[in-house]
Amino acid sequence: MKNSSIYYSVGPLLYCPGNRETIAPSIIQQKFGNRFSLALCLEDTISDQHVAQAEHCLAASIQKIHCAMEHTSFYLPKIFIRVRRPQQILHMIDLLGDSRHLICGFILPKFAPETADGYIQAIITANEQSGQAIYLMPIYESSCIIDLRTRFDILYELKEKLSAVEELVLNIRVGGNDLCHLFSIRRHENESIHKIRPVSDIFSDILTVYGMDYVVSGPVWEYYNGNGWKEGLIKELADDKLCGFIGKTVIHPNQIDVVNRAYRVTQNDYLDACSILNWNNTSVRDVSANPAGERMNEKKTHTNWARQTLFMAEAFGITPSDAS
Repeated sequence: MKNSSIYYSVGPLLYCPGNRETIAPSIIQQKFGNRFSLALCLEDTISDQHVAQAEHCLAASIQKIHCAMEHTSFYLPKIFIRVRRPQQILHMIDLLGDSRHLICGFILPKFAPETADGYIQAIITANEQSGQAIYLMPIYESSCIIDLRTRFDILYELKEKLSAVEELVLNIRVGGNDLCHLFSIRRHENESIHKIRPVSDIFSDILTVYGMDYVVSGPVWEYYNGNGWKEGLIKELADDKLCGFIGKTVIHPNQIDVVNRAYRVTQNDYLDACSILNWNNTSVRDVSANPAGERMNEKKTHTNWARQTLFMAEAFGITPSDAS
């Protein structure tokens, strides 16, 4: 896919426990700004014995936002629910009632061969019952993708399964902390996850299998305060972008603006992309100096990059090339 701006529009995805009662007033009062998406989690952030309570708290928060929209104008982020199991998708849609249209989609944790079919069928059923598109974002974080002897087979098997709902796969997401956990590793605020070779190799394989067809979002960064957290995040975002990730999971509002700034398109890149996509077809050459006279543009080899750059500009905006 990757053929519409919708797939680039998730941006920084702010994770929040589904039972946090302050989430509705925070959204209504726009405490987190106006360029992010929201993930309400019913999985790892909720203890097993409090799942039902969290489900009702989440539904109540969405209903409050729904009611507030009738008389107040505010930025409504794309809202996703991270579920524990396939059955929870349809259960939450029923529980949300009239406010269900505020949910953009569902996040599917530990997406693996044994869970994929159930999740995909639940999404198909949810779309059949709804008057709008219900998207999915599977997370690749299970131990099944560690084993080198089977990793490629599993990744391609899951990709084949997703082909049944390809247009509804908003992003592929990676569970950086879960994968680090399997190796008993935790990076510090001055260390990029891309330097952890066992994990970065998994990322590379996921991007190789999925990156040509889907937007793949970057792993979570867990630091949001103290010395060096922002510099570390900026460094990892640069690595994310170079590897082909777009967007990032964040766990604190402090991180949102940093991610958005990192993914803004430079003026030079934007002008180059426009030039490539509007190439003079009467020209005898398919290579030319870029408008700034700094590098070579090639029609045949830079077209995919140019299309993606314009989608990125629409999603994140444009910044001057000399801006810091």
